[in-house]
Amino acid sequence: MPDLWIDLLGCLDLHSAAQAGADERSDAEDITTFDGASQQLPYHRVFGGQLLGQFIRAAQLTCPDKTVKSLHAVFAREGRAAEPVRYPSTRQHQGRSFASLTITAHQTRGVLASSSVSMHAVEDGPEHQDREPVPALLGEKHRAELDLIPWETRCADDLNAVTAGPPRLELWMRTPPVDGDLAFALTAYASDLTPIGTALRPLEGFNHSGNGTLFTSAVTSHTVWFHRPLRTDRWLLLRQHSPVLAHGRCFGRGDVLTEDGTLVASYAQEALLRFRDGGESGTT
Repeated sequence: MPDLWIDLLGCLDLHSAAQAGADERSDAEDITTFDGASQQLPYHRVFGGQLLGQFIRAAQLTCPDKTVKSLHAVFAREGRAAEPVRYPSTRQHQGRSFASLTITAHQTRGVLASSSVSMHAVEDGPEHQDREPVPALLGEKHRAELDLIPWETRCADDLNAVTAGPPRLELWMRTPPVDGDLAFALTAYASDLTPIGTALRPLEGFNHSGNGTLFTSAVTSHTVWFHRPLRTDRWLLLRQHSPVLAHGRCFGRGDVLTEDGTLVASYAQEALLRFRDGGESGTT
């Protein structure tokens, strides 16, 4: 398997799609189409975080004079890692201050996910924020290893524990040095990994690694909001909470804060969460 960090950076390097007849159709419908590689993962499926990151890169390439304000994605079907993903990006509106795009992710089997992206030209104005204090950065002894996260993470909680705990999680992360243009895409990628595990924490005997054995999970929708510029090669705190798990679905939300406490992004996720026979939260 290739180095996951290098592989991920390659996936975020989208290219304009070459397609017979595409120029005429794009001019008429204001569509720009990009192709992106898929990560080479052991389980041969496309990770939803990859699609989120590629949606953001497609939006940035479609409207390079604006920044991504928010992304809302709905996941339709599982993707295959052996196949690249095509991203038609449709400009619904493009003005001086705002732009709105619809971007879909396609493979030969059909649409994998669709997204609505809102973009905004940077403006000056008054600022304030209301948030809980950020704790001191955790030390080296709190290093955590997370599948699919190819950079340094630290957490006070054992993400592999099966003892019950509160549905909250704080995770520090810092990537290797990287182009600042990739910061939003990398943050969206990271925000997709741990909300389901956070929702499982109150359930004795379960953790995030039980998907496919003790339970079945799949993200159905994910939203990210970007409030301020950020860099992922400086420490960021992902602070998340899952307020509800019911009717075979879990919901979680989180904030992304810098080490000095500046709120730079927020996210929310809904996911399917079905338990096998004897699941503590009920079976389906």
